[in-house]
Amino acid sequence: MASRKLRHAKRKLKKNVKIVMIILLLVLVVAGSFMIYKSDLFTKSEPKVQKKEEKKPEEKKPVESTASVFMVGDSLIHWGVYNDAKRQDGTYDFKPMLEHIKPISSKYDLVYYNQETILGGASLGYSSYPRFNSPQEVGDAFIDAGFNMVSLATNHTMDKGEQGVLNSVEYWKKYPNVAASGQWSSADERASSVSKVYEKNGIKYAFISYTIWNNGLRTPAGKDYLNNEYSDEKAKADIESVRDKVDFVIVAMHWGTEYSFKVDYKQTEIANYLSNLGVDLIIGAHPHVIQTVEYINNNKTFVVYSLGNFISDQDDIDNFTGLAFEVTLKKVEDPNGTVTTSVIDPKAELVYTSTVKRGGVNHDFRVIPYPLLNNNQLPNYANHYEKYKAIVNERYPNLTWGLTWE
Repeated sequence: MASRKLRHAKRKLKKNVKIVMIILLLVLVVAGSFMIYKSDLFTKSEPKVQKKEEKKPEEKKPVESTASVFMVGDSLIHWGVYNDAKRQDGTYDFKPMLEHIKPISSKYDLVYYNQETILGGASLGYSSYPRFNSPQEVGDAFIDAGFNMVSLATNHTMDKGEQGVLNSVEYWKKYPNVAASGQWSSADERASSVSKVYEKNGIKYAFISYTIWNNGLRTPAGKDYLNNEYSDEKAKADIESVRDKVDFVIVAMHWGTEYSFKVDYKQTEIANYLSNLGVDLIIGAHPHVIQTVEYINNNKTFVVYSLGNFISDQDDIDNFTGLAFEVTLKKVEDPNGTVTTSVIDPKAELVYTSTVKRGGVNHDFRVIPYPLLNNNQLPNYANHYEKYKAIVNERYPNLTWGLTWE
């Protein structure tokens, strides 16, 4: 009996020892874990909190806007030109005469020419020198080739009197996207036109055409809106009415001495006066031959003194050769609100009115760029090219030559 009690007591003791050992082991494990955790608190740095990078405001850059300008000279429609364009049904088609020009002219933003002769229409009877009246299909051909700026103030504006001008004005009103300047049917129309703001590619511009010549055919009293004859006072009022509204002012000037390659004193005087009024680009006509080009007034204004004839039947190499010209209007708007403008990248090329003489009369009129000519169309054309190039380069020897013709 005593032996059984002893054995039972031993078993109970062993059991208790195991329980105590397990408890001690658990205490040691917990204590060790605590010590490790406590050690980490002192040895490990605080976890880094990744800060979000603050986005810097985007730096504003200047905004540039450009508009390309292409210009050619006089559309001087003699009898030979419109007779060649006449078709069997009595209509006129001048488009083939511009077939070599259209591939390039239609690519520009602003495309200019000078309509030397009045487009008075069939009702007044077509006529040639010295009192011209031309078919309105002439305008159709130029519009088809992409021309959208036309100078109408010339020494031949009044060749068919007031009615000729009114007919011309009505014709151009059919094309509101064409900037036509120099002839109007009322004083109100004139005022609206000279202060009109045109826009292309974010560039705002004004376009005004003047003539200093009238062939002695003065406009009727009180109707000087029919032909925009130049005066310093008129130009000042016109330009001041629009200068602050636009980025560029373009003026077409019918000036100079006929058949002279030299710029005369009056051209120089007017060019400087217009530049001081804020005109950026001056495009000249009337001499019927080409003249030089230049920047004036510290590069403030670019002047093309005469583009010469574009198409005519004056039947002389000098008169059959004209200037095709390109510039770019550039505007830069700085983030601070400052706006700067400039006429840049002037480029030149020569064009030639090619004809075929049959029975002593010129036929098959085509305006052809000099680079596309051959010696059958113009013998020694390469020598002529160098002659005319030197004339144009007279005041701007670094001028770039060569446009892209197709």
